[in-house]
Amino acid sequence: QVQLVESGGGLVQSGGSLRLSCAASGRSFNSNTMGWFRHAPGKGREFVGGINWSGRSTYYADSVKGRFTISRDNAKNTVYLQMNSLKPEDTAVYYCAADREPYNSITPRHSDYEYWGQGTQVTVSS
Repeated sequence: QVQLVESGGGLVQSGGSLRLSCAASGRSFNSNTMGWFRHAPGKGREFVGGINWSGRSTYYADSVKGRFTISRDNAKNTVYLQMNSLKPEDTAVYYCAADREPYNSITPRHSDYEYWGQGTQVTVSS
């Protein structure tokens, strides 16, 4: 069974930091772009950023650029989202996702991602 499992969410004060992890099991995603998305109440699903298969290329939404960093450890089949300088508007459920095709460029379209985790809640208090 293929699974993506996010962890590391929680409650943090504005200006604080959190590090989310996304661990894959059931198959390797070392050849796939991985993306992070978030879904806040009353808003649509938002692309946060992505990392290509090698980890040498990343891409971020303007709303998080300079504050969030995505990395991956292919030996551990795990992707990370380091979130610094958190703001209340970053409050959302965060999901990781794996691109359906290997060696694709990073894409912000959620329809390009086939496997999704269950999500982890991030709440930033003011």
